[in-house]
Amino acid sequence: MPTILLIRHGENDYIKKGILPGQMPGVHLNDKGCAQAQALAEKLAQAPIKAVYSSPLERAFETAEPIAKALGLQAIVRSGLIETNCGEWQGKSHKSLRRLKVWRMVQSTPSLFRFPGGESFAESQGRVVGEIESLRAQHEEKDLFVCVSHGDPIRLAVAYYLGLPLDHFQRLFAAPASITALYVGEAGSRLLTLNFDLSFNLSNP
Repeated sequence: MPTILLIRHGENDYIKKGILPGQMPGVHLNDKGCAQAQALAEKLAQAPIKAVYSSPLERAFETAEPIAKALGLQAIVRSGLIETNCGEWQGKSHKSLRRLKVWRMVQSTPSLFRFPGGESFAESQGRVVGEIESLRAQHEEKDLFVCVSHGDPIRLAVAYYLGLPLDHFQRLFAAPASITALYVGEAGSRLLTLNFDLSFNLSNP
């Protein structure tokens, strides 16, 4: 049963402004996000990590690369770790989206929701879990590896491995640059750490 560190990318200006970037290219870490990525690299530099995988989006790869470098590894892009495709909602503010009638469905019954022109949460969950299972099959039982992804895919994956209904996945939380650790195998899964957040240490030395 490999142990998987699910790491959300660091902060970017879309997070600060409350805008949903979805799979939009060209969204980079801001200064705080770069500092978070470096802090993660320093935190994990001595860990026995065998591989570092990343979503193809810039904000994720810019988080993964310093971690991989600190470990003497190369960050490997895996498309299945990409953010949920939010279709026509991409680039819109959370404030404007909360005014929509369908927003209530997003919060209460996300299993029934599909982003206009994009994915359903069920499809996003299936994709990210399929990617994790593919990576797990490539590793030995006691291996430790990193997957740098995004808030919703991480929460969807955790919900799946814990056996939580999809409608409850938003009860979980993954802050920017947080670490969530899962022990995953044929006989079952264990959540070792949820949302271990270094940001407090960054702002309160």
